[in-house]
Amino acid sequence: MGRMLVVIGLVIAGLGLVLALAGRVPLLGRLPGDLSFSGDGWAVYIPIATSLLLSVVLTLALNVAGLLRR
Repeated sequence: MGRMLVVIGLVIAGLGLVLALAGRVPLLGRLPGDLSFSGDGWAVYIPIATSLLLSVVLTLALNVAGLLRR
């Protein structure tokens, strides 16, 4: 149980670090394929391309981590 709590804490800390640094990554959130609409008093942002890119990167990273764990 203790080891599981440490791992969960490290994952949460890692996600916090990623979120803190995410604003400094150039072009992230402004890729071609990211949609934005705005009007009088409203705005909608749909990061399709950014979501796909992050999904591919995280999938590759987790697969590599899984292979190294074996």
